[in-house]
Formats: sequence, C-alpha cells, structure tokens
Amino acid sequence: MAIEIERKFLLDGDAWRAQVSRSETMVQGYLAGPPAARCSVRVRIAGEQAFLNIKSIASGITRDEYEYVIPLADAQRQLDTLAGDIVQKKRHYVGMDGLVFEIDEFGGANAGLIVAEIELGHVDAPFPRPAWLGREVSSLARYYNLHLAAHPYSQWSDAERAASDAP
Repeated sequence: MAIEIERKFLLDGDAWRAQVSRSETMVQGYLAGPPAARCSVRVRIAGEQAFLNIKSIASGITRDEYEYVIPLADAQRQLDTLAGDIVQKKRHYVGMDGLVFEIDEFGGANAGLIVAEIELGHVDAPFPRPAWLGREVSSLARYYNLHLAAHPYSQWSDAERAASDAP
C-alpha cells in the first residue's frame, strides 16, 4: 500500500525563490471525489508527463495515495471532457538537507496562494525549518487541491483569508 506523509505550510516571504532548483507548470482536474467517494481521483499534467492519482480524503499528514503514469493525450482528453474544476499551479523544487520542498504557486482562480509541501518517510521524521517556512496548515482541508478546485482562493471570505495569515 502506498502511504503519503506530507506536511504543508504557508510561506513567509520570498527568500525561497533564490533556492529553487527547477520549476514546472501543472494543471490538474478531479474526475471523482467526495462526497460520493472516500477518495479523490485526479488527472495531472506536469510538464510533458501525465499522471492518474487516487488519494484518500482523510485529513492530516498521512493518507493513502496511488499514482500512475498515463499517456499525455489521454490526460488532456480527460481534463477537457471529464474533469470538473481545474487547478493551475507552478511547482518549484527546493532541496535542503536531502529533502525536497515542493512549493506550489497557484494561478487562475487560486492566484495569490503559495504553499510549501514536504514529503517525509515517517510521521515524526525531522525536517529542515528554513526562515521562509511559515505556519503549518497540514490539517486544514481548505488548502488541499481538491478543496481549492471547488472553492478557489479568490472566492475565500475576508475571514478565511485572515485565518490564513494568523500564526
């Protein structure tokens, strides 16, 4: 069984940009998900590769996750004909102490939101805490891509945005 252990953080400033090793544009759409299912099924195009991903909807830092490479043409067709709301982002990769932070800079209806994620080998694994790493939001479902697809950042209330800035 594939288990994803991922911590998610808001960012404090732009100092991370100087440490980016590479970036790629991504677009993804959801083919199935809650409330009818206990998982989300998404198709993603990342650069010139395409993936089908199935992820449990449990909140927190540990979830079941399965990902499979699929033909790029199939992914584009699925996005065009089967997917509902689309999430657009540019993913930046920042390596540090043998680990990689994936920093998602969202576009489209989620423009203005930037979130860093780090995948870990186990729940209590130590990881670097650079000065630009802000508040942890791992357990807040509103920062999950599935939620952002249906409830984009541009439509968040002032209270939701203020809660994003709170320590």
